[in-house]
Amino acid sequence: AGGAYAPSAGTVYPTLQLLEDLGYASVATEEGGKKIYSITEEGRKHLADRRTHVDDIFERLAQFGATFLSDTMADVHRAFKDVARATYAHGGRHFRDNDVIKRVSEILKQAAKDIEDVIHEGAEPRKEKGGGEGVDL
Repeated sequence: AGGAYAPSAGTVYPTLQLLEDLGYASVATEEGGKKIYSITEEGRKHLADRRTHVDDIFERLAQFGATFLSDTMADVHRAFKDVARATYAHGGRHFRDNDVIKRVSEILKQAAKDIEDVIHEGAEPRKEKGGGEGVDL
């Protein structure tokens, strides 16, 4: 689904069955065997009672989606694709050479280290400039 997460039937149907067992969903079978799930009144009450938790979950999902699917992250996704293509496109021919394998592995390990360094630099609290102890901003 456009690169987005698509749950498998092995995830969806057990979850629907659990919701039905808890009384939060009901199922009706149409002609042809198609099942239609609906939320029950008890399910609506359960959601309403946990509205702040539900809103928090959806807010987190929205923030993740906005960040992970942003134009900036699209550049990162394309870069991953380029690395994968460069690494594996000629693998059958070049990866029989242990020196090539070792060099590619070293490049990828260094890239991973460099990325970790950049991420950790960005995650460190900034200190106020000036004398004495720094203050987290």
